[in-house]
Amino acid sequence: MEQERLIAKTMQGLEPVLAEELRGLGAEGIEEGCRMVSFLGDKRMMYRANFFLRTAIRVLKPLFTFEARTPEEVYGASLSYDWSGIIEPHKRIAVDSVVNSDLFKHSGFVALRLKDAIVDQQRNMFGRRPYVDTVNPDIRIHLHIQGSTCSVLLDSSGDSLHMRGYRVEQNAAPLNEVLAAGLILLSDWDRKEPFYDPLCGSGTLPIEAAMIAKGLAPGLFRKHFGFEGWPDFDADLYAEIYNDDSMETDLEPLIIGADVSTHAVDMAMMNITNAGLLKSIRLVRQSVFDSYPPSQHGVVVTNPPYGERVKQFQLDNFYRQLGDTFKQRYAGWNVWMITGNRQVMKSFGLHPSKTMTLFNGPIECKYQRFSMYAGSLGRDEGDGEWEE
Repeated sequence: MEQERLIAKTMQGLEPVLAEELRGLGAEGIEEGCRMVSFLGDKRMMYRANFFLRTAIRVLKPLFTFEARTPEEVYGASLSYDWSGIIEPHKRIAVDSVVNSDLFKHSGFVALRLKDAIVDQQRNMFGRRPYVDTVNPDIRIHLHIQGSTCSVLLDSSGDSLHMRGYRVEQNAAPLNEVLAAGLILLSDWDRKEPFYDPLCGSGTLPIEAAMIAKGLAPGLFRKHFGFEGWPDFDADLYAEIYNDDSMETDLEPLIIGADVSTHAVDMAMMNITNAGLLKSIRLVRQSVFDSYPPSQHGVVVTNPPYGERVKQFQLDNFYRQLGDTFKQRYAGWNVWMITGNRQVMKSFGLHPSKTMTLFNGPIECKYQRFSMYAGSLGRDEGDGEWEE
């Protein structure tokens, strides 16, 4: 199969993790960018990237690039491209755009002109036009504009790859599955020692941890990928990839998810059940302040509340208690926490042994490791907890 350059999109800060995943799949020509990693791959690699990558949001196939300074030039260049091998007139299409340019004031309008070019060409060529369906399209097309440089890409993923397919219930602000997998892969968890999320909400971190430990593909529960709607879709090749269990393992580490909320635990139980991981995850309704480690060594990865829905003084008290709990009871453990609130980390009272900058959507966050050592129980109210 012919190799071509493909682009895997991700969250800012997870590019090195995604690049390492691609190396593990055998991809070549890997180049990291901002919120993306490009690589060389054939159709098999593209299918495998969608099915196996945990930290990719979507996988894009570049079609063509051109220079344009007006929406009409976008229309003209797009009309001259041969879409007949990519879009069939009975298919449903969606076009979106990301514009970083002073030349184009309305990103929606340039996307509309690209759509018009496709529709007009199909009508002239086949006597009928594809339908526009932004909710459930067969073909998704992306237009990226940087200055006057316009790139048109085909979306091989369809719905964002964070939509694994196992989630049936979620709380008000669930942790994105791509970010959750990235947090786990960035931690020092060896997939054998105990893993614990004492604030698990709807269970995303324990589920992703269990899937990583067992080598279960993140695409296992997906009902559809974008490439399945392409004219050249190879159903036999995809079936071969879907049935490939060579990455699966027999590892069954102790994985615990806990939350003080009965509703959260009920949601987590439904999601864990849907993922077929009831035997792999121990779920507990418990306050983190009442918790004790199940062994002498292990890893905590957690996403404590830090949003605007909770008042600052409540957050300060919560983080002060959280820091005291970990210090007094979790000697020998590594605690990893992500937060987008600098002020609360002053209340946490511990210096991190490692700090990374990640983005949870638009929120800049610090992902920090706190190594719990016996005998280090003094409280530190300094502000060094946010340092790189």
